[in-house]
Amino acid sequence: MSHKQNDSIQTVVATGIGAAIIFVLMKFVAIPTGIPNTQINVAEGFLPLLGAIYGPVAAGLAILIGHTLNDFVTYGSPWWTWVITDALIGVAFGATKNRLKIQAGALSTAKLIWFNLYQVVVNFIGWVLLAPTGDILVYHEPAKKVFFQEVTTWIVNSLSVAVIGTILLVLYSRTRTKKGSLKKER
Repeated sequence: MSHKQNDSIQTVVATGIGAAIIFVLMKFVAIPTGIPNTQINVAEGFLPLLGAIYGPVAAGLAILIGHTLNDFVTYGSPWWTWVITDALIGVAFGATKNRLKIQAGALSTAKLIWFNLYQVVVNFIGWVLLAPTGDILVYHEPAKKVFFQEVTTWIVNSLSVAVIGTILLVLYSRTRTKKGSLKKER
């Protein structure tokens, strides 16, 4: 089997497993904020790990599928503006794979600081710019309502990623052998 085929199989498997984990986390481990349809989502904290290991396709598709399934089960139909926003955020997190190089076990403090600044900006673009605009244009939701919900979502998702995501990235990177750290015995 070629390296490219192996990568494709890994991406498909990671997408399926990732979608299942995201669904379970969204459905059963979400923490209410007191604002309607807005919760602290532990799944958002899992997403950077998935993206850093498997890249943008797996992270984007996993959150798209997991979020869609959660919405179907919870609300009867997906809220597409939020599902698509989450998918784009998953792709953006997956785009960090080559910069973070988590598989090489070299996750420095500087990389973690960069990632957290990046994720706050990505979440801002998604939850403060894209999602509310979509809610207003597609669902004709009142601007005041959606901006309140989605600024809250930006803050809680950024915190979830900063805390849970950072912990998962650090723990995973510690399981990886740093390149060049093993020496051949003679």
